[in-house]
Amino acid sequence: MTAPPPPAALLFPGQGAQQPGMGVGLYRSHPGFRARMDEVLELWHSRGFDLRADWLAGACTPEADGIRVAQPLLYALNWAVGRTVLDAGVRPAALLGHSVGEVAAATLAGVFEPAEAVGLMADRITHLDGTPRGGMLAVLATPEELAPYLTRDVVVGAVNAPRQVLVSGPDPELGEVEARLRADGFTARRSRAHNPFHSPVLTEAALRALPGLARLTIREPRLPLYSGYEPGPLTGERVLGLRYWALQPARPVLFGPALDGLLAERDLLLAEAGPGQGLTALVRRHPAVTRGGSRSVSLLPARPGTPEAERAVYEKALAELANAPAAGPVTPAGPAGPPDRSGEPAGALSRPVGAAVPALAAEE
Repeated sequence: MTAPPPPAALLFPGQGAQQPGMGVGLYRSHPGFRARMDEVLELWHSRGFDLRADWLAGACTPEADGIRVAQPLLYALNWAVGRTVLDAGVRPAALLGHSVGEVAAATLAGVFEPAEAVGLMADRITHLDGTPRGGMLAVLATPEELAPYLTRDVVVGAVNAPRQVLVSGPDPELGEVEARLRADGFTARRSRAHNPFHSPVLTEAALRALPGLARLTIREPRLPLYSGYEPGPLTGERVLGLRYWALQPARPVLFGPALDGLLAERDLLLAEAGPGQGLTALVRRHPAVTRGGSRSVSLLPARPGTPEAERAVYEKALAELANAPAAGPVTPAGPAGPPDRSGEPAGALSRPVGAAVPALAAEE
């Protein structure tokens, strides 16, 4: 007797996944996705971010990996792909995002309205735009192996898998750490980011988003939302806390442990709802997938393709998702009462980042 298909989970990538022309083929071939992408691009336009022309042209410019282009486009694409999947009637059992992908996931879950999320991100980008230049370095190592190389400002910024870690920090310090790692035989490569995301260097700038967040109505999720920073369901005080959202750019992403926890609960059909298939590669190596219980699919190709090719990839993945059992909605507790202006959420920069964090690749 054939086992029933597992429930679906949608995964949303962060910076490092961006590519010139990502999703343009689907935009040109899928009216529903085009309408959703137009909707969110117009929201960005209203905030002074004119993204459409260069995105549709597949422009490969020095600015394409910068915070004012990559972050808005990744949010827009993640949200529009996920929204189109929900429009088709899919009801996932989990939404999990990597950094900026978590903002898209939270919007789809109803924590923010799209206009609110775009406003939050536009405010965040304004504060982060003048921070020190730097970047992120993908290293094949554990956090414990990297500990001797880290400094006050060059830290573990993300843990994507047991031996896939992102080291983050400002230049020239990050370059010095990179040279030492390579000299000692570690495999390392720069991620496509110009800022030291998920490093304490960004903490002061990130906290400047608090006044803007205080003006928002933050809601409990209506779909099951999981945290990529504090592995587990993103509900209650965490999801309603202003500092949780403000500190996202400065806190380490624990996508690997979050994925471990998600797959420990049950088998899932994990669908990456964004560009690049970087999260799909991580998922395919996970023991829960290699042993055959859980599976992974991607809603976009690994590289941008023709409208026909991108539509075919999307439709194939959507057909699998449509067969997954629908998850029941989460009963929302309503909007937040007085916003949490107290201390940082549990674990927020309360230990040296890059010390013994839970045992993560090339996504921000």
